Amino acid sequence: MTFRDAINLLAMLACSVYCTIPMFWLVVHPFIDRWRRRGRRAYLLILPIWAVFIAGAFLFMWPFRFARYYATWATWVPAAFLFWTGFSIYSAAFKSFGRAQVSGLAELEPGQHRQELVTTGIRGRVRHPIYLGHLCEVLAWCVGTGLIALFALAGFAIVTGALVIRIEDRELEERFGEPYRAYRRAVPAVIPRFGK
Repeated sequence: MTFRDAINLLAMLACSVYCTIPMFWLVVHPFIDRWRRRGRRAYLLILPIWAVFIAGAFLFMWPFRFARYYATWATWVPAAFLFWTGFSIYSAAFKSFGRAQVSGLAELEPGQHRQELVTTGIRGRVRHPIYLGHLCEVLAWCVGTGLIALFALAGFAIVTGALVIRIEDRELEERFGEPYRAYRRAVPAVIPRFGK
């Protein structure tokens, strides 16, 4: 196995995880009342389902692992910028979100975790910064490797991510009411607002 092959394999694994995160939430959000009855035990079912999605994405890509738009080490320069941007976004997003919020425990066990609408920090510029961070990481792997299958997975993640964001926005509107509606009108979902 060459160094490039190893990098491509790592990229396929990483994108299999990142690109199926919306599928994880599509298992959770539409059935949130059912999962809430189980509390954190719901993860005993949700995580294996997500593992199947990850494996499915990886197996889908496997036959196309050598198909690429291009192969040049120069593309890792913009990829490095995208990686840095994604990790910077994560860092800013996690400052105001605890582990329970990021993992979904706050949604599964609402009575045991503080429920508050966070609209400051990076969330004053973008409503779903963690999804933006995921997108930057996926695009970094796409740009760096040039693998066609990764670009296809990125497209899939964008479509399913947009669906999940709509579902999450509806759920947050039910939970927080008019304050969330005002926040939603003022702050974009994924493409950050600059200025102000």
